[in-house]
Amino acid sequence: MAAAAAADLVDRGRPVVSVIASPLQRTMESAEPFAALFNLPVTTDDRLIEPSNHFEGTRLSGRGGALRKPRNWPSLVNPLRPSWGEPFTSIADRMLAAIDAAWRSVDDGDVVLVSHQLPIWMVHRALAGERLAHDPRKRRCELSSVTTLSWRGDGFVEVGYANPAGHLQVLATDVGAV
Repeated sequence: MAAAAAADLVDRGRPVVSVIASPLQRTMESAEPFAALFNLPVTTDDRLIEPSNHFEGTRLSGRGGALRKPRNWPSLVNPLRPSWGEPFTSIADRMLAAIDAAWRSVDDGDVVLVSHQLPIWMVHRALAGERLAHDPRKRRCELSSVTTLSWRGDGFVEVGYANPAGHLQVLATDVGAV
């Protein structure tokens, strides 16, 4: 799926000059097709990482899910913050700082940043002026999708969204890693 996304950038003639990924294994693996097609190294930025939370490594719903266990309920008192992990504002701020640093790190060309669904969605919502608290089932951020930002005026704006690997998603399993 990442190879399809990278090939899409090649097909569109995008001048990719840098590839930066979260240090987690799956993002490093997803960055490799971009690095290979554009003959670039993959560097990492810890600010692109998925936020940690109280429910890491657990199944949330269904039989035996963490949400059914009363000992976990205190972690759910404030879904607007969220109370179970890193605040949404913190996620958006660190991601926007990483994006700004990446943009400033090159004189010309595109920078590919490989991150995770929630941090990408926080950037989208922050730039769109939307509340950061949201229903995670309604995120527009498919596996190996490409959200494109550009500097306009005095800040970043979202200028595009593509899902070049969409045709492969019927074969994929996204278990909603937490």
